[in-house]
Parts: sequence; structure tokens; C-alpha cells
Amino acid sequence: MQRKRLGVVVDGTFNEGLTVRLDSGVSTEDLRIGDFAIVEGEENRYFSMIADMQLRTTDQSIAADPPRDISPFVAQALAGTSIYGVVQVDLRLMMKKPDPLTVPRGTEEEQVQPVRTIPMHFAELCQADAMDFATVFGKEGGLNFWVGTPLTMDTHICLQLDRLVERSSGIFGQTGTGKSFLARIVLSGIIRSDAAVNLIFDMHNEYAFDKQSEDGVWVRGLRQIFGSQVMVYSLDEKAAARQNVDVTLQIGLNQIEAEDVLLLAEELNLRGTAEATIGLLRDLHGSRWLAQLIEMSPDDLSSFCEISGAHPASVAALQRQLRIIGRRSYIVPQADFSVIDDMVAALDRGRHIILQFGRHNRILDYALVANLVTRRVRQLYREKVERYEQSQEPSDRPRPLMITIEEAHKFLNPAVARQTIFGQIAREMRKYHVTLMVIDQRPSGIDGEVISQLGTRITGRLTEARDIDAVLTGVSGRRALRSALESLDTREQVLLMGHAVPMPIVIQTRKYDEDFYRAVGAEKRSVAQDTIDLFGE
Repeated sequence: MQRKRLGVVVDGTFNEGLTVRLDSGVSTEDLRIGDFAIVEGEENRYFSMIADMQLRTTDQSIAADPPRDISPFVAQALAGTSIYGVVQVDLRLMMKKPDPLTVPRGTEEEQVQPVRTIPMHFAELCQADAMDFATVFGKEGGLNFWVGTPLTMDTHICLQLDRLVERSSGIFGQTGTGKSFLARIVLSGIIRSDAAVNLIFDMHNEYAFDKQSEDGVWVRGLRQIFGSQVMVYSLDEKAAARQNVDVTLQIGLNQIEAEDVLLLAEELNLRGTAEATIGLLRDLHGSRWLAQLIEMSPDDLSSFCEISGAHPASVAALQRQLRIIGRRSYIVPQADFSVIDDMVAALDRGRHIILQFGRHNRILDYALVANLVTRRVRQLYREKVERYEQSQEPSDRPRPLMITIEEAHKFLNPAVARQTIFGQIAREMRKYHVTLMVIDQRPSGIDGEVISQLGTRITGRLTEARDIDAVLTGVSGRRALRSALESLDTREQVLLMGHAVPMPIVIQTRKYDEDFYRAVGAEKRSVAQDTIDLFGE
């Protein structure tokens, strides 16, 4: 099928992109910033993105003194001669044009490669068709998961889930852009395809069970779609009694370490001396440092200060602030790690875990528990990887694990990113088969080094310039991508870019509705046989 021609190349550079003059019958209103297009060179086909649009004239008198009451006939007569449109096109991928007699269209995927040259003058710019999208983004099935459609065409755009879970990823967008629905869609794809197992820290109780959307529609949770494949843990014993929860999690004071407390410095208003004071407590009391501090009487505090040299006012202030933790109902004086170890065993069997927080939905609860649990999970995964490297037995290989956290800037801001377990995971780039999916409305609050390690970024509308700059950290072609981000609608439109897609593209996200539930949950999973062979049944 012949592609629709849009215009011809009239200028450009390798670094700045191409300038294309639109044909007289093509209106700029038919195009969008971020549209996928094809430049047909003499020897190569270039997969490209529209980065900018301009209106130009050949006669400066028209711009200086435009007609007041121009008729449609006159406007049509001027179009393409005295007045015309121009688009700036960024080249993203290229492919050697095959001989149509020997290589039919749709079989050229292996030839797609990075751009290393540019076409000559008068190369045609054409509207991409469904086969072009399939050539670049792949066809749905196996580890290719449909997440949305281009803005101007009803064809499926897929994420490569195996590449998504290879490195940490991020979902960004201001409040109301549908980040949690998009996260459900992506998580559903991973569960269905067995690309990885998931540990989801569900701060607002949105992922496991029914949840009412902003439109008043009740949508299903992952437990209801996938049944026993998804296990639900809860910190809230009351919510656990009402819902079909598998395990109620309790945290022992003995399990809380200094890094867990220091992560809460802002929420607890800790002084700058807190780290040093905690160090003195650990030296004296070991893992029971927090329980001992909370239980200390005034005389005990005085004795401790005399022995350790700590400042009495600093210790007393730390005690007052950390007693807030001791009063949380899910906190107990002593606990072992058996429940968390069982959680890791379930992940190893291919189950997916959602940890709900119930009524304990303060940042204090979320940061404390998520950091503590993740530290233990990562430790066990590191042991598994070391055992696998020694034995080299396929049965010892850990399943890839993706940990999902919301309010990521609380864990990964520049002040704490190097201290938290999440900062370590983001920088390791899957060294221990563990990656992150961070969800946040304030990417500028995340440490720049961490952002640069996010392999795939799925971004809804952002209005703050610093947030847009943060999302585009370390990305080539920032000018075009900034324009694409700024042109997004407030809901259900995102820019996909990074490791899991061959080139950036703006899409309308897939609907999370009854059709989606049937597609991912009711049918037998279709997974590539090599994935089954890799992990076993």
C-alpha cells in the first residue's frame, strides 16, 4: 500500500535534523508534534519523529500586510506557492531499502539500525503506516506487549518487556495524568508474559482490589485479574480482616536500621546529630538500639550519655521523635525475617506480591517499610545470584524481580539516594537481577544520577520546566522530545522512550477496561518457549 506523501526535504543537518517543506495539500493541523513519519532516501528508509512546525511565506509583503477578508479560494491559491508549511524532522532509525522483488515489506526488522547518515535534497517525507510501526515496534505477542496506539492511527505500539525489566524504569506525570492506571497496564503485561516477578509497594491501595477511578468507574485490581498468581500482604490488620489478604506483615524494632530512620529525617524532623547518636546507640546495644532508646527512662538516658559521650539534649530529642515509630500498630518489639523470607520464596516460585499499607498511608510508614523490606529482599537475591554464579545451574538462576515504588522522590532525592537501598538498586543496573519501576509526579526531586540510570521512561504531561528537564536527563534529541512532552494532553497520552522501545513515540494509552481484563487475564498466556525454558514451569 502506498504511503501518504507529506512533503520533501529541503534543508537539514545530521545533528539538528531535517527541514521538510509540506506539499500544498497538507495542512499543519493534520500533523502533531511527536508523530512518527518516514523519510524515503535513495538507498535508506529513515524512521523519524516530527519535532517542530513552522509557517513561512515567499513574499514578505503578505506577512507585513496580510489580507483582511481572504476567501477560501484565494487561500487555496496561495497555499504551496506564496505561503507554505515546514516541519522539522528528527531522524531516529534507518534501514537499508531492500529489493522489493526479494524482500517483501514486513520482513525487514533485522535491518533496522541507528542513524549514521542523512538523505539528500527532495527525499520524500511520508506518513507512517501500520507496517512501518510493526517493523520498528514489533508485533504484539510473547514479550511484546501492547500499551497504546499512535495519536493519528489505530495500530498497536508495544513495549519489549524483556528489555523493560533489564534496567530500572520510570513512570512520570503530574497528578491526574493516569500514572497508576498506566502502571497497572504495564504490570499486567509483565505478569501475563512472565518477563519478571513483581514486588509492588501499594501506598494508596490501588493495585490489588477494586478501585474507583476519578470518573466514578470501578476498575479491577491485579488480584482480581490474575487470581492466585498475585499474593496480597497488608500492614493493616483491620483491612486484612475485610479483604482477601494472604499475610498480615509486622515489623520488629530489632529489624529497623539506621538508614531506615535517617530516610525519615524530614518526616520526623530529626536533628543533624541523629546519625551520630544512632551510631553510639548501635555500638552499645546492637540490633536492639531502637527498642532500648524508646524504653529508656531519664536516668537511663543520663547513664547512656555518660558512657558514650552523647549530648543529653540530642539523645532526648531523638527519643521523642522515634517514639512515633514505636507507636505504629504494625510495629512490635521483636520479629524475625521469616515472613519477608517467605515473600522472597513466593517470588522465586513465580508469584507476584502486592504490599498494601491500608490506613498506614503516611510517607513515614511507606518509606520505613518499603526500605526495610527491600533491603532484606535484595540481600536474599544477592545470595541467590552468588549461588547461581558458583553452581551455574539453570535451576539456581533467580527470576528477574521488578520492585515498584510510588512517591519515588522520597527515596531517591539527592540527600538520601546514596544511602537508601533503592538508590543502590538503581545504580546497579540489574547486577543482582533486581530493578525498580519508580512512579512519581516530581521527577526533579529524584537524584540526577538515578534518573540517568532509568532505562525506560514513560512520561505523561508535565508543566514544570525542571521536571521536564529531569525526565530528559541523558537523552539525545532533547529539543524534539521537550516539544513532544509539552504538547501532550492532560490524560491518557504519554511519551515512550528508552530501552524498551526502539525510538521515542507519543501514544494514546490503552484502555484499562473489561476488554483489557479479558485480553490479559482470561486467555492462556502466550509466552516465548525460550522464556519457559529459562525459568522452568
